[in-house]
Amino acid sequence: MKLDNSISAIVTGGASGLGAAVAKRFSQAGVKVAILDRDAERGAEYANEINGIFCDVDVIDAGSVATALDKARAAHGQERICVNCAGIAPAAKTVSRGAAHDADLFSAVINVNLIGSFNVASQSAAGMINTPAQETGVIINTASIAAYEGQMGQAAYSASKGGIVGMTLPMARDLARDGVRVMAIAPGIFGTPMVTAMNQEIQDGLIAGIPNPPRLGDPDEFAKLAQHICENQFLNGSVIRLDGAARLAMR
Repeated sequence: MKLDNSISAIVTGGASGLGAAVAKRFSQAGVKVAILDRDAERGAEYANEINGIFCDVDVIDAGSVATALDKARAAHGQERICVNCAGIAPAAKTVSRGAAHDADLFSAVINVNLIGSFNVASQSAAGMINTPAQETGVIINTASIAAYEGQMGQAAYSASKGGIVGMTLPMARDLARDGVRVMAIAPGIFGTPMVTAMNQEIQDGLIAGIPNPPRLGDPDEFAKLAQHICENQFLNGSVIRLDGAARLAMR
């Protein structure tokens, strides 16, 4: 897929972090970008910065997703690219101080990270398949290396990201006949606001577990990979680790 002003994209979680980097890179390539996020103030401000539009959305609510997509499509036409970066990452052990993991917290993580991604991807795909083009669309979901070696306290997060990994191939197979490709990126430890807000000692400890290059990932490196996935037609149905050869330790 050639990225230019004939293409429109939606990016969930696009107001900050990895999603913001993707939205910016796509916009710089000429793509018409809609940022879907819950942070209305920051989302609207950032969308203005990159010449995009902002759509308020709660990804776990299918109706909210439909409304956001309607707004994006009214402004930019049917999206040909869907990138899901919205997510949460609270930490809690399976049993802590004798108490079981809060069931509502576990459900919330699954709902946002996994079901939310599916809500957006499936509704976006339903629009894409009606697009008269040889390659109708590309969907990129965000997994995590925690899907493969989750740390203590990451049972909910790892389960949600493992679900992203597991649905990548069957979703790609479901949509193959209609010309929609589906991929996932499993990032390692990136210099997102959540990480860079930590004190330097903690950041240095995280960097110590990254073999090469020995540094935090740059969000734009995630965005570059998202762009390459869009442009490389033979990438489909797979999950790409982007982690500097890092493997998460037990804690």
